[in-house]
Amino acid sequence: MIYAQTSRPHPRRPVTRNDLWDPFGTLRRALWISGGQWAGKSTVARLLAHRYGLTAYHYDHHDARGHNDRRIARRVKLGQSPADPDPDHTWVNTTPQEMAAGTLEGFPVRFEWALDDLRCLVSGRPVIAEGWGLRPELVAPIIDSPRRMVVMVPTQEFRERQLRELPRTATVSGGVSDPERAQRNRLERDRLVADDAVRSAQRLGIRVIEVDGSQDAPAIAAIVADHFGPYLPPPDDHNA
Repeated sequence: MIYAQTSRPHPRRPVTRNDLWDPFGTLRRALWISGGQWAGKSTVARLLAHRYGLTAYHYDHHDARGHNDRRIARRVKLGQSPADPDPDHTWVNTTPQEMAAGTLEGFPVRFEWALDDLRCLVSGRPVIAEGWGLRPELVAPIIDSPRRMVVMVPTQEFRERQLRELPRTATVSGGVSDPERAQRNRLERDRLVADDAVRSAQRLGIRVIEVDGSQDAPAIAAIVADHFGPYLPPPDDHNA
């Protein structure tokens, strides 16, 4: 469920497709890839963007940059310290279950920031938006069909392979006192958040694609393209 932002402690008003502010129709025409970390969402979105001439929106890129300024401003508005939380508190001294709960609690506000980004885009073809924060329960109320969304999740074996092969996955940055524990907590948090996305997608009738590494990225992109088929333009032959 998506909620309109209001000041606490007033109740939040659910946002539906009918009253969603979408000045250029970008949100209603968008295609969405959600799921777990390290499932290849960004790679698939880029492949489809090149193949079909789409505009790709990468949630993580904006979440770590422009959205961080909004995150700081929101903390100030709520009377909290503008400083980032202590890294040890975030990654070492908090349980994965607590970390996952906090992440899930923060997704609705972060989703509104992503919607603001998408509202600024005007494209003759659909925008394909990907990222773990584009949650099924947040996207479902604003799409006209579950075929506009797919959830990609890695198997445990593929997640471990990604950890071995992708340098950026290897450690938690930020000067923690116990890097190994921080990494274990982070990975377990990611698994819990991914499991929650699967449960949400299944409840809402949104397709889940499990990525186990047996097929390469172009093959997974072809599966996703078939799922999005009714909304995709003809492929750009020069990018085939």
